[in-house]
Amino acid sequence: MGAFVVHVGATVMCPHGGQVQTMPGNPRVKVGGQFVATMADQYLVTGCTFPPQSGGPCVQVKWMVPSVRVRVGGQFVILQNSVGMSMGAAPLGPPQVVMTQVRVRGT
Repeated sequence: MGAFVVHVGATVMCPHGGQVQTMPGNPRVKVGGQFVATMADQYLVTGCTFPPQSGGPCVQVKWMVPSVRVRVGGQFVILQNSVGMSMGAAPLGPPQVVMTQVRVRGT
């Protein structure tokens, strides 16, 4: 069974509590009234508390394993169980999709 499709208004956090803001790169399809998050989007982190001397704070998220079947405008969508990495001066851990819409699933 698939996982829920992430949209730009979903609550996604870095491992240190920073909020991930999705900047849509190709706004075409909506779920729950918000654009679907894809690999083409930028994911910027604000409010990360990881100290700079330890390689932080997180500044962006790079998704590495998106959906395998669902695309929007030729770009794979991000799912609730997609694998990503929060990035600062070094890779700092996986982001967490805390809350998203619960009607549309993908694989």
